[in-house]
Amino acid sequence: MSTAKLAGTGQEYRIGKILCIGRNYAEHIKELGNETPAAPVIFTKPATAVIGDGQEIVIPPYSHDCHHEAELALLIGRQGKDIPREEAASYIAGYGVAIDLTLRDVQGELKKKGLPWDIAKGFDTACPLSDFVPAEQVADPQRLQIRLSVNGELRQDGSTALMIHQVADIISYMSGIFTLEPGDIILTGTPAGVGPLVSGDIVSTEIPGVVALRVSVK
Repeated sequence: MSTAKLAGTGQEYRIGKILCIGRNYAEHIKELGNETPAAPVIFTKPATAVIGDGQEIVIPPYSHDCHHEAELALLIGRQGKDIPREEAASYIAGYGVAIDLTLRDVQGELKKKGLPWDIAKGFDTACPLSDFVPAEQVADPQRLQIRLSVNGELRQDGSTALMIHQVADIISYMSGIFTLEPGDIILTGTPAGVGPLVSGDIVSTEIPGVVALRVSVK
């Protein structure tokens, strides 16, 4: 069973839905050659995709191009449906950092055929996830830096200020589609700088002064 820990509180949440937003930073859209969507692009990952600090990413044998995507993660603390934007913050129990692993080759082939790309996003170990800090310890989620390094080389370094859809808008929008429940995780998109991972890599990602996560690639 995958759980999300709220640091310093002894509280744990059983992870439910992992709801992800794609194409939420303009520079990332540009680097992949995608179009800017009119509405948020939503996909999901199963709770079985989660691994924690110090654990190993296992790239499936059906892919040869696994990419890292560092993201601000939100932990939902109470149930909500059709949440108004101005009330969204009250549903957040904590903030963390995650890596949305993407099998870029598999995703590309499936998209060409107009097929779902769940197997490119939801495989086992596809969601390295840190512990969460209580929401009250983060004054403004739109003023956070997200950084990711591979083997000590900085690859991603972007601000949540650059999000197209901000945290409150994401929660409000998603809650109009899915009832949000305690233990649900929302991944808010990745800044530019995504790139490949290979066996033996050490991947470190952080929101400086808030949370950090370090995993390896088997």
